[in-house]
Amino acid sequence: MPENVPPTTPPLSAADKSRQVLLLAARRAFAARGLTGARVDEIARGAGMNKQMLYHYFGNKEGLYTAVLADVYAEIRRLEQELDLSRLPAEEAMRRLVGFSFAFLSENPDFVCILADENAHGGIHLNAGGMVGEMNRPIIELLGATLERGIADGVFRRGLDPLHIYLSFAGMAFFYFANCHTLSQVFERDLLDPSYVSERRAHIVDFTLNAVRLREGCALTGKASQEHQLYG
Repeated sequence: MPENVPPTTPPLSAADKSRQVLLLAARRAFAARGLTGARVDEIARGAGMNKQMLYHYFGNKEGLYTAVLADVYAEIRRLEQELDLSRLPAEEAMRRLVGFSFAFLSENPDFVCILADENAHGGIHLNAGGMVGEMNRPIIELLGATLERGIADGVFRRGLDPLHIYLSFAGMAFFYFANCHTLSQVFERDLLDPSYVSERRAHIVDFTLNAVRLREGCALTGKASQEHQLYG
């Protein structure tokens, strides 16, 4: 292979293409109507295929739903890795990761709808998939490495659990988009207006950075923080 020419991705087989088309049609249907409301006939029609193809690739509707969940998680995890945070200073890496997490939900409302639906089912399909836990471990490892780099650089404080940090900024973003319609009515403003979405993203990024930065006079070690002693 000539130098400086990136390797090409092998073309998808006909079977892989059919599977991807079905996953895309199912993602739209499950986001709109959930597992219970979506219909196999509708999904097959949206994919331009016979529903027997759906059964061939995924077994049944629940199998397809599980595959969609795995697919949407794989997408966000892949994009997180493509941020290549290890090459950035720790604070800039954290800023970029938090901003990306918010932007992904903003640009993929179907992801929010599908996760909300799966939570309504108690997360049982994620358990059935058997792969999602392993798939999501890299984001915690990535966040942990970023925190450690920030501690070494003297910009982040010690004693932070990367899972707690992830749950905090991801939770703020998910709450915003999962409840944007009711919140817009309650507070009488359009929370999906692009200018307000941008403002909210900046707020969550700054909120998270302020939570992890090393503060003057802060001697936090391990889990014995003053906050934990007061409220733990």
